[in-house]
Amino acid sequence: MSIRVRIYQNIHPYLEIARPDHWFKNVFLLPGTALAAVFTQTSIELFWGKLIIGILSTCAIASANYVINEWIDAQFDKYHPIKKNRASVLGKVTARWVYLEYLLLLGIGFSLARLVSTPFLVTEIIFSVMGFLYNVKPFRTKDRVYLDVISESINNPIRLVLGWFIVTHSLIPPSSLLLGYWAGGAFLMSIKRYAEYRFIGKPDIAGLYRRSFKFYTETSLLVLSFFYANCSAFFLGVFLVKYRIELVLSLPGFAILFAWYLYLGIKSDSPAQKPEHIYREKGFTYYTIFLAIVVSLLFAIEIPGLNWFLENAFITQE
Repeated sequence: MSIRVRIYQNIHPYLEIARPDHWFKNVFLLPGTALAAVFTQTSIELFWGKLIIGILSTCAIASANYVINEWIDAQFDKYHPIKKNRASVLGKVTARWVYLEYLLLLGIGFSLARLVSTPFLVTEIIFSVMGFLYNVKPFRTKDRVYLDVISESINNPIRLVLGWFIVTHSLIPPSSLLLGYWAGGAFLMSIKRYAEYRFIGKPDIAGLYRRSFKFYTETSLLVLSFFYANCSAFFLGVFLVKYRIELVLSLPGFAILFAWYLYLGIKSDSPAQKPEHIYREKGFTYYTIFLAIVVSLLFAIEIPGLNWFLENAFITQE
C-alpha cells in the first residue's frame, strides 16, 4: 500500500464527518444578502468578497457542528439502516482527532467571520452554540420532542441574518421574515423526521436511533409539518404585504413549493431524509429557481393597481 493511499485512508473519515456535501444548505444565507441589498439600496456587487468569505466561514462552522454531531451520535446511529455505516459508528475516527478537528474548524470559521464584521462574527458564535446545545448533554435538544425540530430549524434564520450582516449591520431583518424563515425551516425538519420515521419502519428501533421518536407518530409528524407550513405562510404573508405588495403575487408559488416538498416527503425512501441532496430532484430544483426569479422580478416591477387593496376597505361603517 502506497503512502498516498494510507494518508487518504487516515484522513478521509475526518473529511467525511465534516460533511462537505451538506454545505449546499448554506444557500439559505443568500436571500439575506439579497434582501439587505434591496432594503439598503446597495449594489450587491460591492460585497462579493465579503460574501465569499462569509460563505466559507459558515461552511466551516457548519462542519464543526457536523463533526461533534457525528461523534456524539455514533452510539445512536448504529440503529439506523444507513447511518450505521458512518465512519464514527465503524470506529474509523478517534476522540482526540475529532475534538481537534472540531476546534480547528471553529477557529477557521471565527477567523474568517472577523474579516466580515463584528455582528457577523457574533452570529457565527450563536450558530456554533446552537450546534453545541443541539448535540451535547445535558442540553441535547435533539432528544426532546418538539424542541428537536424548533432548535434545529433556528439555523435557518441564523443563516438569513448571516447573509444580511454581509451587507449591513445598522439594521436587522424584519421580524416577520425571521419568523417565517424559522417556521419554514421547522416545516422542512418535521418532514425530514417523518421521512426518517417511515423509513426505519419500526417504532421501537426508531426510538433507539432518536429519542424524540419515542413520542412521535407518523400522524403527529404530518400534523406538525402542516402547522409549521401554516405559520410560515402567515409570517411570509405579513412580510410581503408590509414591505412589498407586489410580492403577494408569489404566494401561490410558495404554496406549490410547500406542497411539492410534502409530496417528496411522503414518498417511499423519501429524498427529504437528506435535504442537502434535494437538488438532485431536478423538477423541484428547477421550480425553486423559477420561483426565485419570479420573486426577484416582483421586487423590480411596480404594480400600482395592487395598492388599491391596501387603500380601500370592502366593509364600510354606516
